[in-house]
Amino acid sequence: MKVRFRFQTLDIWKRAITIGDRLLDIADQLEVRHRYRFAEQLRGAALSVSNNIAEGSGSASDKDFAHFLNIAKRSAFENANMVLAFHRRQLISDVEVGSLLEELETECRMIESFRKRLKY
Repeated sequence: MKVRFRFQTLDIWKRAITIGDRLLDIADQLEVRHRYRFAEQLRGAALSVSNNIAEGSGSASDKDFAHFLNIAKRSAFENANMVLAFHRRQLISDVEVGSLLEELETECRMIESFRKRLKY
């Protein structure tokens, strides 16, 4: 696939998409279990991280991009909270929660590191 947008080259976006895929799979499983509201909320949050990175990459200034990266990081925290809540409800396994939390924590660190390198 040919790169067409700046965000497609960013490791933080690539990681966010991968994590988002895993979260969307969980949302699909929740829907099968008739947890429609949980599935809907997780789908939105799962896409929010990569969406904000993508949207911010189109900004005219690094300051504006940094704002969107902050939102992306906050969305990763939202995802972590939902993963923990669903685990408490026994909707996500111990292995899955541990793995996802590690991935989300790494994503947050990467976003913050990238944001700090911007010049604004």
